[in-house]
Amino acid sequence: MDNPGRVQLSGNVFEIRRPQRCTLPLVLASPHSGAEYPDEFLAASRLDPLTLRRSEDSFVDEIFASAPDLGAPLVAARFPRAYLDVNREPWELDPTMFMDALPNYINIRSPRVRMGLGTIARVVASGEEIYARKLRFADARTRIETLYHPYHQALSHLVLDTEAAFGGCLLIDCHSMPSAASEAGGQSPADIVLGDCHGTSCASEIVKAARSFLTRRNFAVALNTPYAGGYTTAHYGNPRRGRHAVQIEINRALYMDERRVRRKPELARLAAEMTALVAYLGEFMSERLGEATRAAAE
Repeated sequence: MDNPGRVQLSGNVFEIRRPQRCTLPLVLASPHSGAEYPDEFLAASRLDPLTLRRSEDSFVDEIFASAPDLGAPLVAARFPRAYLDVNREPWELDPTMFMDALPNYINIRSPRVRMGLGTIARVVASGEEIYARKLRFADARTRIETLYHPYHQALSHLVLDTEAAFGGCLLIDCHSMPSAASEAGGQSPADIVLGDCHGTSCASEIVKAARSFLTRRNFAVALNTPYAGGYTTAHYGNPRRGRHAVQIEINRALYMDERRVRRKPELARLAAEMTALVAYLGEFMSERLGEATRAAAE
């Protein structure tokens, strides 16, 4: 879909693509690839649909679509990031966006809020203001209650079920980044950025294994710069209890026309490479958990 349809989100606001049988201790999530734009959101925005779409991690759910065939579930949001960002705390809101006062439990001072990129974003990735007029807090509360909480309840259940079945879990939070961001800080352009919240959300050997695998596949890989991981990585990652989370950011120039939000032919090859990565990490995690089980039994 190269242009957002005029839809009213209802029913399944995210997809859970389950394998016939879970055989890998992995869960994959694509929180920002949704492209179903509610009518009232398009009407309230001062931006055209294409500009809004440039905030998406477009087609990332397609790139990782083979995960269920390999034996791991994938959850993918259908609503767009510009409408609601589930890779934030539930209540990170900018008070300047609202006509009424916000409750005192709202986090109004986070770095993401200051950038205009809270749970309800004020700006798109290019920095342009989204809304033509101020919102009501009730609008934000409805989005959070009907989209944010159900998404995270589903993701949490997948992680817990995987952890129970295998004795541990690796959550791969799947994203894409603008090509300009890949050179942040003057570094060499990166094809892929792995984020582990600076070593706190995932065991270092797992991240090293992923980085080594991708490097052998001729990808330029960076770690934690410019993206160290968002709310999902930090919230779900708990290496001490065998629950690991890593964020993967893919340079959009590898697979899409960033300006027109259209797939390039190279997307198919990239999807094949990510299929190989998921299979490799699934095997790596299975061996790692097996070794831990054997050690505990001795």
